[in-house]
Amino acid sequence: MQTTNTVLMIRPARFAFNPDTALNNRFQQALLDPDRAQQKALEEFDDYVDTLRQHGVEVLVVQDTPAPHTPDSIFPNNWWSSHADGSLVLYPMEGQNRRLERNKGVLKVLEERFAVRQTIDLSPLEQQSMYLEGTGSMVLDRQHRISYACHSGRTHTQALRLFAEQLDYRLCVFHAVDRHQAPIYHSNVMMSVGRGLSVVCLQALPDANERRALEHSLRDTGKDILALDFDQLEGFAGNMLEVHDKQGQPLLVMSRSAWRSLSVEQRRQVEQHSHPVVVNIDHIERIGGGSARCMLAEVHLPVRH
Repeated sequence: MQTTNTVLMIRPARFAFNPDTALNNRFQQALLDPDRAQQKALEEFDDYVDTLRQHGVEVLVVQDTPAPHTPDSIFPNNWWSSHADGSLVLYPMEGQNRRLERNKGVLKVLEERFAVRQTIDLSPLEQQSMYLEGTGSMVLDRQHRISYACHSGRTHTQALRLFAEQLDYRLCVFHAVDRHQAPIYHSNVMMSVGRGLSVVCLQALPDANERRALEHSLRDTGKDILALDFDQLEGFAGNMLEVHDKQGQPLLVMSRSAWRSLSVEQRRQVEQHSHPVVVNIDHIERIGGGSARCMLAEVHLPVRH
């Protein structure tokens, strides 16, 4: 199934601007001192969790630990993904301090509650300076088994191919840049794929053939395309995630800045496919450089009986 009702979120212990990732994440801004950043992040995080639960989403919250310091632990979707066949995939991370997130107890929480039938560990690729940062690097159409990915320093072709071979996915790979012609570091900043709706910044693809191929792939799999411009991309409108409530009704989760960036017509387009769930994570977005989707690690694993 394309969407899930269960997500895992990491409650931050020492959220802060991360210099290890700032080189190619142009969304990050050092706005507040670490203590203030952590306080604001906690407030926004707890409200986010409450909002999801009010909409019937099951949220597993894992508390981060102060040591070792992992300032980006609030974005767990980058270092692991789970799949309906019981596969758990671990990914090679570019940021040195992001690699430490793998050893903080999240895997134990998953294995206690869910049936992990195989673990595919791609993290040794870090030793060859090859990276693939989970569902940040890839936007997955799970139903049609397509991995959409833009080339970047954090998304290497060989790592993508290994993922596709192991999980039986087809690749749709392209180049994408921001308005300043800098490569977009994560695919999930510029697009999302739900059951019936894909939100995508086609403007970001400079190559007309790649742009057409992406558009055709989305349309051929039955997706209605909501096209973003660069202003909306910078408002994190590409960083949405569709989940569903306990009755199976689709919910499209996004930040307040993303929702505000959409036109009236685009909002109607969203509402034709899902119920929008809007959360205020202004400080997390600007300091961490990630938004609503980055904070949600989808759990697709079968429940342990």
